[in-house]
Amino acid sequence: MATRTEEPMKVGVLFSETGVTSVMERSMLNATLFAIDEVNEAGGIDGRELVAVHYDPGCDAVAYHHLANRLLVEDGVRIIFGCYMSSTRKAVLKAVEHRNGLLCYPAQYEGFEYSRNAIYCGAAPNQNSVQLGEHLLNHVGQRFYMVGSDYIWPRESDRIMNEMLLRHGGEVAGRGYLKLDARRSAYKPLIADIKRKQPDVIFCNFVGESIVHFYQAFAEAGLDARAMPIASLTTSETDIQAMGIDVGAGHITSASYFQSVGGLENERCVERYKKRFGSDAVTNMCWEAAYFQVHVVANALRKTGTDDVETLRPAILGSEFDAPQGRIRIDPDNAHTYVWPRVARAREDGQFEILSRSATAIRPDPYLASYNPEEWGERLAMHSL
Repeated sequence: MATRTEEPMKVGVLFSETGVTSVMERSMLNATLFAIDEVNEAGGIDGRELVAVHYDPGCDAVAYHHLANRLLVEDGVRIIFGCYMSSTRKAVLKAVEHRNGLLCYPAQYEGFEYSRNAIYCGAAPNQNSVQLGEHLLNHVGQRFYMVGSDYIWPRESDRIMNEMLLRHGGEVAGRGYLKLDARRSAYKPLIADIKRKQPDVIFCNFVGESIVHFYQAFAEAGLDARAMPIASLTTSETDIQAMGIDVGAGHITSASYFQSVGGLENERCVERYKKRFGSDAVTNMCWEAAYFQVHVVANALRKTGTDDVETLRPAILGSEFDAPQGRIRIDPDNAHTYVWPRVARAREDGQFEILSRSATAIRPDPYLASYNPEEWGERLAMHSL
């Protein structure tokens, strides 16, 4: 029989407080620490305190890999909550797969991946890209201009949307990709080309500081969201707060969660969060996934009493949790999450007006076996509001 212990249970946390995506990652870090506090206030893991061991990788993939190994070897943790960019996720996966740890990843991503050492809590392409493409083609226009940061996720997201456009008779009017650390001056030629091409919509896959730079360059060029909206899978309340709410107003985002979704669970959670981090604090889609994944893991830890991955992972798979976005479920087959797709437009107060939403949580299809919403059944139906 295992001896009961009151020793704290350590978990690793890898979100960047410095670097090009630190604005978003700090919100994910805050969500993680906030959720860990809630777990401990509720008695921890059967009386054991949950303790975060956090390092700042500075948005550098090499540092993520090094620090993941440090957590697993020197700090003795088995579970890591972390990563935003796909490049950093893949760096950490190398470490957790080699040392049999578990990465809980809370960001929307390009899909086409599976690991026995990962739980994916952000949206897969069939839970945000497809809904955004449908909305834009039906309500905005057929001519898209693709822009983004030059690395894995934006390029793959572009490919997925491009294939959807080809299937529906749409057209790519132009493309422009910039380095993650591109200077503000680099956005002017891109905006000039967009003005020449006059697309119906700009599909934006910039991340981190690049989001702020691009939207500000758009506004400074006198372009109008009402005539040519920017549509994104990443631009959140946090980014709009950083760029200026007047700059973000009118643009479109597809995500599983917005602070404005309503519902008692969300309202209570946001209220508690603001009480701790201040009335100006805002939540976002990655914040929400970072928050609920801690509770999902904590419930599994209580059930199993151990952070041994071979025991813990089966307890996570198939589990459910009443998250701020709605009740989520970890798919037992692919370790991705059932989430609630929504399409929304940024308001003049920095929050989002929900334009359409799914009737229920959508099963993740990370390999996009189908691009046709009709084949996913009635659960996928998006209701315009």
